[in-house]
Amino acid sequence: MKDHAFAIAKTILNGFERHIHLFSEITRSAKQRFELCQWAQVQTAARDRTDYYDKRVAETLVTIRQDFNITSLDDTLWQNIKNLYIELLSRHNQPELAESFYNSVFCHLFERKYYHNAYIFVESTVTRLDSRPAPPIYRSYLPAEKGLAQTIEDIFTFHQFDIAYENLPRDIDTLIKAFRHQARKTMFRLEELQFDILDFIFYRNKGAYIIGRVLSPAGQTPFIVAVLNDEKGGLYIDALLTEGESMAVVFGFARAYFFVDCQHPHALVEFLHRLIPHKTRADLYAAIGFHKQGKTQFYRDFLNHLDNSKDKFELAAGIKGMVMSVFTLPSYPYVFKIIKDKFSPSKNITKKDVKAKYRLVKLHDRVGRMADTMEYSEVAFPKARFSPELLEELTKVADSIIRLEDDLVIIEHLYIERRMNPLNLYLADADDQQVSDAMYGYGKAIKQLIAADIFPGDMLLKNFGVTRHGRVIFYDYDEISYMNEVNFRVKPEPKTEEQIYASEPWYSVDPGDVFPEELATFALANQRYRNAFMEHHAELLDAAFWQQCQQNIADGIFEDVYPYPDKIRFCNLTSDGVQKDDNKNGLIPK
Repeated sequence: MKDHAFAIAKTILNGFERHIHLFSEITRSAKQRFELCQWAQVQTAARDRTDYYDKRVAETLVTIRQDFNITSLDDTLWQNIKNLYIELLSRHNQPELAESFYNSVFCHLFERKYYHNAYIFVESTVTRLDSRPAPPIYRSYLPAEKGLAQTIEDIFTFHQFDIAYENLPRDIDTLIKAFRHQARKTMFRLEELQFDILDFIFYRNKGAYIIGRVLSPAGQTPFIVAVLNDEKGGLYIDALLTEGESMAVVFGFARAYFFVDCQHPHALVEFLHRLIPHKTRADLYAAIGFHKQGKTQFYRDFLNHLDNSKDKFELAAGIKGMVMSVFTLPSYPYVFKIIKDKFSPSKNITKKDVKAKYRLVKLHDRVGRMADTMEYSEVAFPKARFSPELLEELTKVADSIIRLEDDLVIIEHLYIERRMNPLNLYLADADDQQVSDAMYGYGKAIKQLIAADIFPGDMLLKNFGVTRHGRVIFYDYDEISYMNEVNFRVKPEPKTEEQIYASEPWYSVDPGDVFPEELATFALANQRYRNAFMEHHAELLDAAFWQQCQQNIADGIFEDVYPYPDKIRFCNLTSDGVQKDDNKNGLIPK
């Protein structure tokens, strides 16, 4: 029995080891893609890597079913398998990830009633990582030894790019001035400072990021330095971020996952969590590419929150969706989305189509404008936390995926997203400046989605949300498509009275036809909102603008979308490292 259990445990671990090997291989190659400006390959690698985990789980399941003839759960066998697996992980570098992989395999083999700690890792056994000496993942520099400029040069040359900086002394001078302006806690004598710099470059899209902290008598100052490729054979430092809010946005839930080649993810997440405490460990695991571990960590946090709260689930604020029903827990900053059994007649799609749209977003570059989702199956909620009214509503619209088992509500399939304030509700209570900023952000979100080859489809205000950072994010995916799947047209001018007063379009409209000028009619009927929108984004009502964007995408032009404000880019700083006057230079926040 023990040999049999060990063989199964080792098979699962072998599957995980193959996953980590392939994951690390594609992650490590991000450096080359960045240096060679292979932006199309960057997007392809991001999509491919996101699928690696599920593919390795599927391969492991095939091996277990074929080699061990597993047809039903043997209680003693699987408890032995789990115990032996724990022993195999005793000296492993990624034991928390390996536990999640084990859970995924088990949950594909057996029914939900076995999803408890006797068989799977509902609770992690790897707390021992916190008691071990932390592995070396960062390098410390003492600027008093070589001077400030030389120390910074050492930091940037330690990460050995195969192409040179176009003017590193200039960038170091600007960086020092920007630090002095932004980070008052670093204003000490060099003898009192220490720089701790992570050994790994964080790659994403067209940027590379060096992350660390400055230690001084006033405490720690976390920072992110953005490095870009000028696409002419040289690198340059583009921005310095030292504010926690800005750093949190770089690691935000609407961003693509980083490529960072670190073999000690637990230690890396703990270091990042100290730098950016606003981000949960679940957020950070997902941000560095381990989105499945992010899901595991999130669910553990959620169970802990349920145990320590008493409020009840309720329908989320805003207009009810035609495809999804959304509920939330007031004390928890997330929403739970389920696909309805029947859609409104205007929605000519199926459940399969909706799932495919959410998968598209998962694999795509979200450019900071589409909320990441966590997809779960067979999720158990305590029935006592649902009001009778909510339970009645959910079973009315999605009866096929909801069942009651004893004191539990089991939902067969759902998505979880960060909760945001729906843009239409936000605007209803906004003052003039808030309206202006929000409508600028709304148009900017649409433009950045276009740049990422995404047509949002339904651009009504209710389908966008406002984050706690004030960013406008799109979150309704059932009508999204690629830009080349849309035919942008100018609405024909009516020439007769019959055409002018026609209740239905008098011209032909084919599937995929879109008339951008109708955005003003349907999404911007409120004159106050329209005026604010038109100040910055009037071109979005012009079919020619959308057609040109289509052509740019077809020509392989990848526009720059920075995960930080334009105003902090070094090209927009004065010679003293201070931000230029926003109004004089046409710079707009957010």
